[in-house]
Amino acid sequence: MSTVEARVRAYRSTHSGVEHWKMQRLTAISNVLLVVWFLFSAVGMAGAGYLGWRLFFRSPWNAGLMVALVVSTFWHARLGVQVIIEDYVHGEGAKAASLAALTIVLAVLAITCTVSILMVAIGV
Repeated sequence: MSTVEARVRAYRSTHSGVEHWKMQRLTAISNVLLVVWFLFSAVGMAGAGYLGWRLFFRSPWNAGLMVALVVSTFWHARLGVQVIIEDYVHGEGAKAASLAALTIVLAVLAITCTVSILMVAIGV
């Protein structure tokens, strides 16, 4: 009996995918809301130059929502690509390296976008 039980335990998942699934749905919902906000804002800013966008991002509300959009978008992308890597990269070393590279690249991109938003907001 212990041999059958050991085989069953070996095939049982040790991770709960529910938290990952919830975060993916939460970031998707926040992305929809934030993209709608940004599209309405961008249409309202049509024709505004750099100065107009500087004034737009000087508002903490607008700068904060834009940073939230950036963070939510890159987090959602990381969650989605993570699933693809876990499903299709088969070597454990290659999988770990791919996930580490994914995290580093998306973190650098998110930080770069956030710094750019803040630079526009303060007028650098």
